[in-house]
Amino acid sequence: MIVPAFTFLRLSAGRVYGSDQDDPDPGPQPGHRYAELVGVPLDGQLLDITGWRSEQIGGGVALITVSGSYGPGGRALYDPRPGDSGCLGWNGATFPDRSVAT
Repeated sequence: MIVPAFTFLRLSAGRVYGSDQDDPDPGPQPGHRYAELVGVPLDGQLLDITGWRSEQIGGGVALITVSGSYGPGGRALYDPRPGDSGCLGWNGATFPDRSVAT
């Protein structure tokens, strides 16, 4: 799930998941590793996976979103895409975790 260094230029226009809306440079940073999110609601954003082990990504990720099926605080589910180690594909959504303080 590691995006090779040579793809950095291809991804340079993407917004990094979790970056502030006001951030003047929301794109990827040199020296970081990213996975591209494919499919709604976070399509085209980059997930910074710098320092993540492959087993942390292998089971997929649940990312907080304000524009998902369940509204603010809902989770968008993304799983590794077979044959495409640089992408995580959308696999659905889940309700907000009410136990997490926001």
